[in-house]
Amino acid sequence: MTFDATSPQFRRDPYPTYANLRKNEPVPFISESSMGEMEAFLVTRYDDVITVLKDTRFSNDMRKVGEKIETPWWMPKVLSSFQSSMLLVDDPDHRRLRDLVHKAFTPKMLQDMNVRINRTSDELLDAMAGKSSVDLIHDYALPIPLTVISDMMGVPHKDRQKFHKWMGTFLDISSGTKLQMAGKLINMVQMYRFFKGLIKLRRKNPGDDLVTALIKAEQDGDRLNEDEMVAMIFILLLAGHETTVNLIGNGTLALLENRDQMQKLQAHPEMLDTAVEELLRFTNPVEQPAPRYTLEDVELSGQKIPKGSRVLVGIASANRDESAFPNADQLDIERSPNKHVAFGLGIHYCLGAPLARMEGKIALQKLLARYPNMKLAVPSDQVQWRTSMAVRGLKALPVQLG
Repeated sequence: MTFDATSPQFRRDPYPTYANLRKNEPVPFISESSMGEMEAFLVTRYDDVITVLKDTRFSNDMRKVGEKIETPWWMPKVLSSFQSSMLLVDDPDHRRLRDLVHKAFTPKMLQDMNVRINRTSDELLDAMAGKSSVDLIHDYALPIPLTVISDMMGVPHKDRQKFHKWMGTFLDISSGTKLQMAGKLINMVQMYRFFKGLIKLRRKNPGDDLVTALIKAEQDGDRLNEDEMVAMIFILLLAGHETTVNLIGNGTLALLENRDQMQKLQAHPEMLDTAVEELLRFTNPVEQPAPRYTLEDVELSGQKIPKGSRVLVGIASANRDESAFPNADQLDIERSPNKHVAFGLGIHYCLGAPLARMEGKIALQKLLARYPNMKLAVPSDQVQWRTSMAVRGLKALPVQLG
């Protein structure tokens, strides 16, 4: 099976391709040229995605299938440190890391999030007042989660804008010219050094922040080592702002393209909870989670997947599967039940899901209330999407505020 998953056409609307795959080739073998990654099997049907996410025959740890992690001399150490992330290990290592992070999320910290999100949203909307048009990603969707997670992590204000650039570098690491790749690697070195410096700073000067809490977190005499700490900060920053940017941006675009649903939500704000769940399903802020590796031969939808294979989990395809969601390609803010897999499933269910939901609800509610006549400033087919296959997000969202 070959198709260019990084092409502007596919990035703009991958769902017809996914629908064709679900019908005719539900578990295709994808060549490197198609995805810009290593060869892999792509799982596209809802039931098969559920199986991969929950079945212990599918591992997050590539080392379990004999893959050696050999970091070339030119590769930033942040990539080897990333292998210590709880995203890329199984239980019991995953449970150990997850429990330590849970201890760092204190009740006070969780309570403070709501206040931060509301305050930041209001300030950004105030700053937009008087402007006829804005880029909703740059002016609203990005600053909200970036401010919240940076406050939580104790990141100095002068360094915060660097994070989005660094996160984008990591997600798009497989694409670009050799010169662009070199620039991305330099950015990743800077990111790694910054994380190390932040840990050192908080060890010396503890604060009321998540990095300090991670340093202090202990479970049965256990603590995070240095590489685990770097990986954890990286994951929390990524999960704490990247997916939320896409939920707000993609969600706003979906509502603007479905005015009847937007008007219904404006008239019935009590539908906000189900609306956000539907926007998560419909727009897929995360397109594919971390890949899995088969620990034994497995068969899915008639396709035999040999032991040691790399498996891509198509949650964006699963969330549009007609067998699981009636009228799957229609946005329905009242959809119930809505068993989407936007945050994954099983032991690797997204740790930041409650925060992402909270930010999405507050941001969308305030935006629609403040600017009820907002509309796209460019035709829908001119909106540009990012090339990453890991997340599905917009480069920019020009809107007229009305």
